[in-house]
Amino acid sequence: MSDEPRLGVTQGNTTCLELFRIQPGIPFEHAFSELSVLLGCVRHLTTEAEMEGDLLAGSAARILSGLAKGLIDDMELGMSHGK
Repeated sequence: MSDEPRLGVTQGNTTCLELFRIQPGIPFEHAFSELSVLLGCVRHLTTEAEMEGDLLAGSAARILSGLAKGLIDDMELGMSHGK
């Protein structure tokens, strides 16, 4: 038995934008990495939309932020499930 704490895995119960679902069993370490990428893209797109008045960038940021929220919600379920 390992002494390393296991953070957990995604549950796969959360849908995003009524079209996508988080895959179950993704280790939190990987999920956090993907979450960081999503939020970095959201930050870039919202800055671009503000500076350039780019509606397409604003729409893309909204979609990506919905995916990031779904991932966070599912990871929260994974943390609760492990208790």
